[in-house]
This record gives sequence, structure tokens and C-alpha cells, in this order.
Amino acid sequence: MTFEGRNFDILSGISAGVVYYLVFVKKSAGNSLLLIWNVICLFLLINIVSIAILSAQTPFQQLAFKQPNIGLTYFPFLLLPSLVVPIVLVSHLAAIRQLLSRK
Repeated sequence: MTFEGRNFDILSGISAGVVYYLVFVKKSAGNSLLLIWNVICLFLLINIVSIAILSAQTPFQQLAFKQPNIGLTYFPFLLLPSLVVPIVLVSHLAAIRQLLSRK
């Protein structure tokens, strides 16, 4: 779950500024780029959440046996799974729904 590991979710944050510039400022890309970007970012979010769940100290732990994911159980990192991830999930789903309703 580090930047050196399988955390490709960081790419969605890095590319957000570029996508915003192309779609809303320069207007060289349309809603299709925005829709594709949101779907890709949604899959990246699902990927990192799956990794986090599978590497947590639970009875069904499948990853990271030497260094289990216990950091997310302490404040302020507890806010990631309890607040930030649901907000990002709902934001991507709302954007995809709105972009699909325009077509």
C-alpha cells in the first residue's frame, strides 16, 4: 500500500489536474475523456481498497503477513477508510452517472 507497492491510486490524484485542464480550461477533450478517467480511477480505488482489506489483520488476511495493515486503525489514518474513501467512491459514481445521463 505504499508508493513503491501496488498503490496505483495515486495516479488518479496526479492526473486530476491534467484532466481538469484538458476538459474545462482548454476544452480540447470532451466528456468522453472525463468518463473514461472516472471509470479508470474507480477501478484504481477498488484495487487499493481490496489490497487494504486483504492485508489487514483479519481472519481472511491474504497479503502482507510480515507487515500487516494496522496503521489504518489509528487516528488520523482512521479517517481514510471511514471518511475519505467513501467520499471519493460516491464522487466517482456521481460523476459517472451524470456523464452517462448527458449522452
